[in-house]
Amino acid sequence: MKALENLLEALIFNSRWLLAPFYLGLVIGIVMLLVKFTQELFHVLPHIFSSSESEVVLAVLALVDLSLVANLLLIVIFSGYENFVSKINTKGHEDRPEWMGQVDFASLKIKVIASIVAISAIELLKSFVNLSILLKSGGDTPAIWSEADQAIAWKVGIHVCLVVTGLLFAYMDNISERTHALKHRGNAEH
Repeated sequence: MKALENLLEALIFNSRWLLAPFYLGLVIGIVMLLVKFTQELFHVLPHIFSSSESEVVLAVLALVDLSLVANLLLIVIFSGYENFVSKINTKGHEDRPEWMGQVDFASLKIKVIASIVAISAIELLKSFVNLSILLKSGGDTPAIWSEADQAIAWKVGIHVCLVVTGLLFAYMDNISERTHALKHRGNAEH
């Protein structure tokens, strides 16, 4: 019976390797973002001198947006792989990020929500710049809610929800850390 238990535990433990293809897929996602980044960059460059300042700001914000998503994917890949599959053996490498190996699941959750809030903020900023371009060009501005107004209102509402969610995650993690520290201190006294 013990041999069957050991076999079952080995199978369950080794099943963590089923996650490796997910992380490889996310690496391919970064490659896809690189293609879109390059495409966007080469789309903007020929028009740089004829573009308005607002159009350049929009183009740069699009590049920043793609970069933030790629950074988020990299954090998820590194920390997810190291937390759930296997340690990445780069200890002696001079370019090893300092945070690597130190991001646990709670920290990853906070980093993901913070990245999503930053991406949402950039999308919102792009909407505001687009709206200012529309207003400067003499576009129609009806007194009642236009579709653009409604879209921006939805984006603001979603962004506020994301910010509140991020703050709640951070608060819950803070409570969890304090509870863990009190429990650890209580065990040390006994």
